[in-house]
Amino acid sequence: MAGAAAAARLRAEIRRRERELRGLRERLAAELARGGTAEQEEDGERGEAARGARQPSEAGPARGDAEDEDGARGARQPSEAEPARGDAEDEDGARGVRQPSEAGQARGEAEDEDGARGVQQPSAAELARGDSGDADEEDDDEEEEEGALDFPAELPPLPARSALSAAEILRYSRQLVLPELGVRGQLRLARSSVLVVGCGGLGCPLAQYLAAAGVGRLGLVDHDVVETSNLQRQVLHGEARRGRPKARSAAAALRRLNSAVQYVPYRGALRPRSALRLVRQYDVVADCSDNAATRYLVSDACVLAGKPLVSGSALRLEGQLAVYNYRGGPCYRCLFPRPPPPDAVTNCTDGGVLGPVTGVIGCMQALEVLKIASGMGSSFGRCMLMFDGLEGRFRHIQLRPRKADCAACGDSPSITCLQDYEAFCGSSATDKCRALQLLPAGDRISVQRYRELLEARVPHLLLDVRPPVEAEICRLPHALHIPLRKLEEKDQESLQLLQSRICEEKQRTDGQTALPVYVVCKLGNDSQKAVKILQELPAEEFGSVSAKDIKGGLMAWATKIDSTFPQY
Repeated sequence: MAGAAAAARLRAEIRRRERELRGLRERLAAELARGGTAEQEEDGERGEAARGARQPSEAGPARGDAEDEDGARGARQPSEAEPARGDAEDEDGARGVRQPSEAGQARGEAEDEDGARGVQQPSAAELARGDSGDADEEDDDEEEEEGALDFPAELPPLPARSALSAAEILRYSRQLVLPELGVRGQLRLARSSVLVVGCGGLGCPLAQYLAAAGVGRLGLVDHDVVETSNLQRQVLHGEARRGRPKARSAAAALRRLNSAVQYVPYRGALRPRSALRLVRQYDVVADCSDNAATRYLVSDACVLAGKPLVSGSALRLEGQLAVYNYRGGPCYRCLFPRPPPPDAVTNCTDGGVLGPVTGVIGCMQALEVLKIASGMGSSFGRCMLMFDGLEGRFRHIQLRPRKADCAACGDSPSITCLQDYEAFCGSSATDKCRALQLLPAGDRISVQRYRELLEARVPHLLLDVRPPVEAEICRLPHALHIPLRKLEEKDQESLQLLQSRICEEKQRTDGQTALPVYVVCKLGNDSQKAVKILQELPAEEFGSVSAKDIKGGLMAWATKIDSTFPQY
């Protein structure tokens, strides 16, 4: 109890200091915007030394010549002598004050899950956007779901360097001796910035290897939070990070791997209003997303910004990799000018994926990014890599060249600005399953209503239409299992089994003519399709059947009725 109370007091003190820091930062930003220098006096009661004002960087203005509301700001280099304020404590005790690295890594390190964060100095990028990038947990909950953190208007350029330090030579020695890379390639990596869209199964291994290799800056975009079902393949996150924003969780893990790299986490979905501005600030973009809308958005933004796009995907036991918009090669729209029908798209939630498959593709993406950033060139600008994990085979498929009539990268492109990609694809920019509405309200019941029917012992038949592999995971013991595919195929053996069970249940209804048949699946989509099939069954064979769907399926049953029922 004493430890918990001490931790609570420490968190309160941290929040108080962060509020003070925000005020200091606002004054500093205002003075810098007016072209002057600022000196911020520390609180005398805490005995912290006064900081010198940051001088404008000689590296030049941020790429893209972005201007904020108060005018164009020059990029600012942090002082090598300035210490981080506040003594953060981790689980095992007090941590020493962190010193910024020579590479000028991004400050605002995320706290360990069970420990408190020290209040640290904001980086130039953070001052530019007016946000520390390291808000408290309570602030996370208050942020809006869409664009919880405003994406910055500009980032300071990475400094030009002519040599590696002794520490860097030792750290990167195994890749420095490669003739294809060498010192020149490593210096290019240190000056390169990479935007990673998606911090999931692909983004985690990709970002991990880019950070380890010494890329100068990594932007990490993800709107989601860490869930238990992610941990099987998203290797940067751990059990202690469940419920935390993925972008910040990934940044914290990467910072522990290589603190010399700048990490810029963006908690929010990539949207048309911010994507182009964000993409322009990075040298290479890696698409690790999991939905069609985001893929088209990222591809179009890269074409408009003139950036190479390293794209990966993985599902079940297969993966794909291609590099788009690179040295005159095709863009994503050249190959796929129109999105697939929403019902034809399978995500990892429905189709599943084996963790090492995402690891293989994510690592291959990292390799291509490093080759592009260091000047080696990509191997997949005009061909696609296909990986079959079940057979253990890699194949190369030649891609068609850039289309002259492509709407995005053609000779006379019709896409000159980003559009509504969710409307274009007919699906949301997320991997979450869409809730379909195929039946009228009268043909559906809630899980609460079904529980009442069970408790009242109302005669009925419960039909489970999930695939066999899902029925093996968990099921309600009194349910009859017939996969939806069997019903769609009019499989005679399955229909005879259904007819037999309906007759058995009707004998218990005391002459009731219409037997209630309640249909359940995982989420309540396939069950609606099954109800439509049951409603079309011939009455002379099946008698009068009243088929209804259970809304939300077994996952709604698990969350609203029986918390011990497995969720998957």
